[in-house]
Amino acid sequence: MLGAIIGDIIGSSYEFENWKSTAFPLFTSDSRFTDDTVLTVAVADCILHHRDYAKTFKEYGRRYPDAGYGGMFRDWLVSGRSGPYHSFGNGSAMRVSPVGFAFDSLADVLREAKKSALPTHNHPEGVKGAQAIASAIFLARTGNGKNEIRKYIEKSFGYDLNRTLDEIRPSYRFDETCQGSVPEALIAFLESANYEEAVRKAISLGGDADTQACIAGGIAEAFYKKIPRQIIRQARQILDKELLSIIDEFIGRYRCT
Repeated sequence: MLGAIIGDIIGSSYEFENWKSTAFPLFTSDSRFTDDTVLTVAVADCILHHRDYAKTFKEYGRRYPDAGYGGMFRDWLVSGRSGPYHSFGNGSAMRVSPVGFAFDSLADVLREAKKSALPTHNHPEGVKGAQAIASAIFLARTGNGKNEIRKYIEKSFGYDLNRTLDEIRPSYRFDETCQGSVPEALIAFLESANYEEAVRKAISLGGDADTQACIAGGIAEAFYKKIPRQIIRQARQILDKELLSIIDEFIGRYRCT
């Protein structure tokens, strides 16, 4: 989970920059945590304390009202309704990483990923995005190789992961949909050699940088089992005590990085 949160923080400086290179400072004066982090921690809180997803998303969203939520989620947040709004945005995928770390069977991961998506992202593509990322994290942390992960995701979810970043990058633009950003974040992980490179490659596409780095970073943490200590240290300085308390409890419970 921490790998996803750090990816979000690093990507936050480049979200609307259409950045097309892997060369950039990891942390800048503009680095911050966004809605990706807030809702990732909310999912972790739900898993740790058996809380209701919809109620917890609203609680966290209202506690951090300026985190940069998408328009439909923001409307849902301030409304009196708790039902979903048929979204296929990548919000379901960016917040799901705790599910991939917390459950011990693929069937349980898929079930819980869907449960975490449904309060808002009940469109089939929204559910699919969450399940694809949670299952990739589960497979990565349980010792599967990149080819095994690629084959499973392609077969189970129909994403085309045989493209390269060099092929994608020139024409790629900001895309907040699951179908237009989740496969690209997966490819960034697949082409990486370590955690930092996965985050840099995800941002280098020039798309929804914080979310794609969040997604790629969560899988990279699970696969490489290591995030450089200096990167962790800098990211923790940006997070507040309330978020860190849940993060640390989750890491302690599920033995994450």
